[in-house]
Amino acid sequence: MKKRTLLGAIALGVVASISLVGCSTNAAGAGDNNSNSSSTAEQKKDITVGVFNGWPEGEAASYLWQQVLEEKGYNVDLEYADAGPVFAGLAKGDFDVAFDGWLPTTHASYFKQYGDDLVDVGSWNDDAKLTLAVNADAPIDSIADLATNADKFGNRIVGIEPGAGLTEAMEKKVIPEYGLEKMDFLTSSTPAMLAALKKALDADENIVVTLWRPHWAYDAYDIKDLKDPKGALGAAESIHTVTRTGFADDFADVNKWFAAFKMDSDLLFSLENAMFREDHKQSEFPDIVKKWMGENQDYVNSLTS
Repeated sequence: MKKRTLLGAIALGVVASISLVGCSTNAAGAGDNNSNSSSTAEQKKDITVGVFNGWPEGEAASYLWQQVLEEKGYNVDLEYADAGPVFAGLAKGDFDVAFDGWLPTTHASYFKQYGDDLVDVGSWNDDAKLTLAVNADAPIDSIADLATNADKFGNRIVGIEPGAGLTEAMEKKVIPEYGLEKMDFLTSSTPAMLAALKKALDADENIVVTLWRPHWAYDAYDIKDLKDPKGALGAAESIHTVTRTGFADDFADVNKWFAAFKMDSDLLFSLENAMFREDHKQSEFPDIVKKWMGENQDYVNSLTS
């Protein structure tokens, strides 16, 4: 399992909708641009993106594509929900696309449940995994050395939410397999973990936290992952674009762009950092993303080339 299946629960289960309209009308605009064609696919302009609550990499990709598609004349709505409801919505056709399908483990059950009602368009990042992270100048490089150096980290591991999949992985696999029972495993919330990380780094103190890739903290802070020789945190996964059935017929060009979409972790970290390091409101994300796009114009141009 990729235990971030439960990480969606770290954020509010409230559905918020953010709409940006890229052309003045739908059918009329499509007709103007495609006067020689009666194709329904060419006339469609409205795209609804399902965004997982609390998954910053999916938020970043969603806002990026919202801006890219708006510039191409599409109307893009971003609707927030937890992972399960988003997959269910895709299967029913309530959502057109989601950019945060973790495979082969985390979301495999949804693909099994909904079968032919979901389309895996392809992976856009292949560096998704659970981690234990420490300050870059920490005296150890492996989880295997943590127990014998526990006192150098204040005999504590700072975790996230008690009900998160990452927390479950720590309690059921990492702690027993690496003999970390004598360390305090503190759980509360992701924001609390990040605050503790920043505080320790500012004070030049050692700290070990539960984290995952991709995450903006890797761009914001000087940290490193501890090696996991026992594989207790699982192998790396890929992040996939997932659409409803029929999307490729309705949006042939867009589907082609989605299929070719790639974003390496360093580029993703920089976008996440711009969006999430400070306490920005969702209403600020579009302008933040537009600014980031201007600073990475060659990459942005390649998304629809």
